[in-house]
Amino acid sequence: MSKGSILAGVLAPHPPHLVYAENPPQNEPRAECGWEVLRWGYERCRRSVLALDPEVLIVHSPHWKTVQGHHLLGVDHFEGLSVDPIFPHLFRYHYELDVDVELAEAIAEAAHEARLVSKLMRNPDFRVDYGTIAACHLINPAWDIPIVAISSNRAHFDFGNDAGQEEMLRLGEATLRAVESTGRRAVVLASCSLSHRHFTVEPEIPEDMSHEHVYHHGQYLWDMHLLELFRRGKSAQVLDEMSDFIEQATSEAKDGSLTWMLAVLGIPDYPAEVHAYGNVIGTGNAVVEWNPVLHSHEAEES
Repeated sequence: MSKGSILAGVLAPHPPHLVYAENPPQNEPRAECGWEVLRWGYERCRRSVLALDPEVLIVHSPHWKTVQGHHLLGVDHFEGLSVDPIFPHLFRYHYELDVDVELAEAIAEAAHEARLVSKLMRNPDFRVDYGTIAACHLINPAWDIPIVAISSNRAHFDFGNDAGQEEMLRLGEATLRAVESTGRRAVVLASCSLSHRHFTVEPEIPEDMSHEHVYHHGQYLWDMHLLELFRRGKSAQVLDEMSDFIEQATSEAKDGSLTWMLAVLGIPDYPAEVHAYGNVIGTGNAVVEWNPVLHSHEAEES
């Protein structure tokens, strides 16, 4: 068996509004338009990532919350109806997905070897969370690539940001070891927003873009700071400043997805491609791709 590799990583935010605005056949509500900058950015990222011909998508979601340990889907196939608890009028999505159980088991074992608590979700009737579904749909709406889904452990919330950071770095390293040992060609998805303070009242027409803007300027400045670091290949600095970013921007990165992905990528020191930035109910969302193949080609041309 050849050694597996991480083909790319994507910061893949999961606002249900983006799926709603696409009007896929799986989603019951229908939209007129909306959030085009983010959706078109996802289209560009999708083309780039799928051109790498990945065998599996590995996604870490803030909306599968587990108190004890890191859980992974452990059944070959799931299907059901996912309803967003806050936006049920936007997201009622009929999903069918396949799971790379062998890789999920390998990640769980590698996590255990790293002295992390891990568990496989073996219940075939488990309802997959919308953070997993939305991110995977927006990257691969054909659903013809199996996934591995990882839960969000509460270490940041229960023990503090520093403890949470350490936990997610170790989980990312374990994920990489499992990918390499199983020979998989994988793309990793961090399903989270950046700043995450949001409005509590939406307009009568949800896709009315005249109501859409950043919640406040300080939050926007933090988002732009992180994106500039991504574009300059400063992932290590992002991790150094992550605790401040989490607190000052009320960031969804507190659930660990972004730190986990950077660790899986080996804390990349090459520039990321920012495909789009936009606001959804005031939150800051960026579609960002770390693609070592793309970066090496650009370096050769320059």
